[in-house]
Amino acid sequence: MRLRLGDIIGLVIAVVITLVLENHMKKCMSKTINRESFPKGFVFGTAAAAFQYEGAVKEDGRGPSVWDTFSRIPGKIADGSNADVAVDQYHRYEEDIELMKDMGMDAYRFSISWSRIFPNGSGQINHAGIDHYNKLINALLSKGVEPYVTLYHWDLPQALEDKYKGWLSPTIIRDFSTYAETCFEKFGDRVKHWITFNEPHNVALMGYDLGFDAPGRCSILLHQLCKEGNSATEPYIVAHNMLLSHALVADLYRKKYKKQGGSIGISLDVIWSEPATNSAENSAAAQRALDFQFGWFMDPLFFGDYPKSMRRRVGSRLPKFSKSQSALLKGSLDFVGINHYTTYYATPSPNITNLLHDYIADSDALTLPFNGTNIIGDRANSIWLYIVPQGMRSVMNYIREKYGNPLVIITENGMDDPNDPLIPIEDALKDEKRIRYHNDYLSNLLASINEDGCNVKGYFAWSLLDNWEWTSGYTSRFGLYFIDYKDNLKRYPKDSVKWFKNFLKPTQ
Repeated sequence: MRLRLGDIIGLVIAVVITLVLENHMKKCMSKTINRESFPKGFVFGTAAAAFQYEGAVKEDGRGPSVWDTFSRIPGKIADGSNADVAVDQYHRYEEDIELMKDMGMDAYRFSISWSRIFPNGSGQINHAGIDHYNKLINALLSKGVEPYVTLYHWDLPQALEDKYKGWLSPTIIRDFSTYAETCFEKFGDRVKHWITFNEPHNVALMGYDLGFDAPGRCSILLHQLCKEGNSATEPYIVAHNMLLSHALVADLYRKKYKKQGGSIGISLDVIWSEPATNSAENSAAAQRALDFQFGWFMDPLFFGDYPKSMRRRVGSRLPKFSKSQSALLKGSLDFVGINHYTTYYATPSPNITNLLHDYIADSDALTLPFNGTNIIGDRANSIWLYIVPQGMRSVMNYIREKYGNPLVIITENGMDDPNDPLIPIEDALKDEKRIRYHNDYLSNLLASINEDGCNVKGYFAWSLLDNWEWTSGYTSRFGLYFIDYKDNLKRYPKDSVKWFKNFLKPTQ
């Protein structure tokens, strides 16, 4: 076959373009990020929760929580386990702080167990609980690790659930405020970063609509797992009382304890929603999905009321704020904590969803990791967690554009592997997938800061250690450190620990 001059020129151009593209790709692949890629003062840390980590549930005067009760109901936890021991950080906190320090982490986000401070939820203070958290905070600071403290990470004292149904009663606003002020008084001279609630959306949805989490209330169609509840109203009541509790506590902190030199915020979970197709219907569904998950809490905190789509669709079942409550809520935070893991496609809900008579039906937004032709990303171990790094950048820009670019801290981000007893430990430590996950999500976070101007000042990996993962029990491993549940909870560094040590190491 003879080549004409035009064919030869075309072939040469194609080869040159290919070489240029390959060279560009190599440069992109070789471009690495590290601590110094981020703005000066950017904080890196790991995150944990008291109930998932501490264990020692019957020691030093701690009272039971709703999760102690719930985890003992047969069939609620995947492997039938409970968190009585968890990863025993109550006794091993000094060892774990050394692990953080060795990695080069700046901070540790942990939660205080309300029932360690007030075993009955209110009334008499348990000084042994105060002593424990004083020792933990002092140990962190002695190693140069800054404490970021969450006041409520799901473990409501069971006594308050028994007394007045917990978050369903406005009485809890007063009791939460008393608990929070006790923490400010006892620890605020050293704790400069407070988070009132972790993922109130998940508490309302999973605990009071679907009934899958503590306290396990629901009434949706064909759901035989809940003894009581009302899925059409209770999620909204719970969210309302949590928002009012946050506003009151933030106001209290600013008026009486701001002199301690700290800040206060809240941590909200965000699954980014992409329209399943470019249709107007799917775009509207994606916005409703964001309104009903994220806007449910962000809009009151920034605008003083729930999203208009919620007001329109939920109607009289959605509680109303008084003028004074709205004023107290608006601007009641110094930073927004964002827990972001994954992204889904959104479409309008199928008609059958209306039979549920609940929050999910109200939203008219079906969110799934596939759109009929494409899977949105590679899956981690958890059935809900698909790896979509660009979702991080989308969330950051949504916050910047809709809410005026407030200060954001990523308070959780990470992925899990299965707890497979057939995999040797040395193989379980090779977590290249987790390394790619953190690298790619951090790269998108960095782009949102440097290229888009998003106001982000911190990143906390979930989690330092493998731990008790709520209804998944011990079947899920989110940790940078592997926990050997068969050998005295021994901690082993995964390859991701080495990656973070290199990432956080100052360059010369």
